[in-house]
Amino acid sequence: MTTEAPVAPGRIVLLTASHRVAPGLLSWPAWQTLHAADRVLCADERHPQLPYLREAGIGVEITAPTAQELVDACEGGRTVVVLPSGEGDQALTDGLARLAGSGRVQMPDLELLPGSYDLPGARLLDLVQVMDRIRIECPWSSQQTHKGLAKYGIEEAYELVEAIEDGDRDELREELGDVLLQVVFHARIAEEGREEDGAEPFSVDDVAGTIVEKLIHRHPHVFGDESAETPEDVKEHWLRTKAIEKQRDSVTDGVPLGQPGLALAAKLAGRVRTAGLTVPLPAGDGIGYELLALAARAEASGTDPEAALRAAARAYRDAIRAVEGQE
Repeated sequence: MTTEAPVAPGRIVLLTASHRVAPGLLSWPAWQTLHAADRVLCADERHPQLPYLREAGIGVEITAPTAQELVDACEGGRTVVVLPSGEGDQALTDGLARLAGSGRVQMPDLELLPGSYDLPGARLLDLVQVMDRIRIECPWSSQQTHKGLAKYGIEEAYELVEAIEDGDRDELREELGDVLLQVVFHARIAEEGREEDGAEPFSVDDVAGTIVEKLIHRHPHVFGDESAETPEDVKEHWLRTKAIEKQRDSVTDGVPLGQPGLALAAKLAGRVRTAGLTVPLPAGDGIGYELLALAARAEASGTDPEAALRAAARAYRDAIRAVEGQE
């Protein structure tokens, strides 16, 4: 007496792909599975992968099978690949789960196969797309200019510093996002080139490209043939390449005068010290000159006077609150 070999249950493959990766750029396992499949199904005739699959000689059936129909299609050990298409996918997966839980159906093997993955930074593409839409459709955002947004850049930078000082990682993540929004917002405005007559438009890609080139150029110990063993070596490379790039007439060129007073004083003192200049501090009476001397002394000792004063001010705030709590 002979017994028939059990029939293989077949296989359902749900092939996913990141919308942030160009259609057609699928992994090798995904292409192998697609070519070897008995059937490839897709409910969306506008699915972005379809032109590329057809160009590769893969026949795709435009159909939205029920869970039972999909299970039946796998009879005889066949492999069926499904290209998820969005809203209808949940109903299909729920139906497959109900069939599996009923115990009445021999279920095919079910596999989730990622055809492409997000690379680090992929969500930045989402931010750019959202900003594009907001710029077009939002009555407030569509009217903003570089000058009008400038104050928000300052506010968000200070809020980021406060989140860092508080040590709140959730707040830090949120504030970093707010600062990043300012970058993307300004780049989106600049792309239109309408704020200044004759202004050359540039995009967020140009912004990213500029900083990438700058970072590579200023890190020859990473991307070039130079070497750096200590943080001091790195700083020396940075200052040397920066000086060559800027070709400044004065060590004070490029120092923003609008920054907080202590930070400004420390920056100027640092430029003087790095350049090896001997420039006496201006003589004068009054608290301003005293603060200038304190800032220069702090910078020379490696202390950020702005951060030091902020830390002291926060301690003073806590003391005030403690006294208030006793009254």
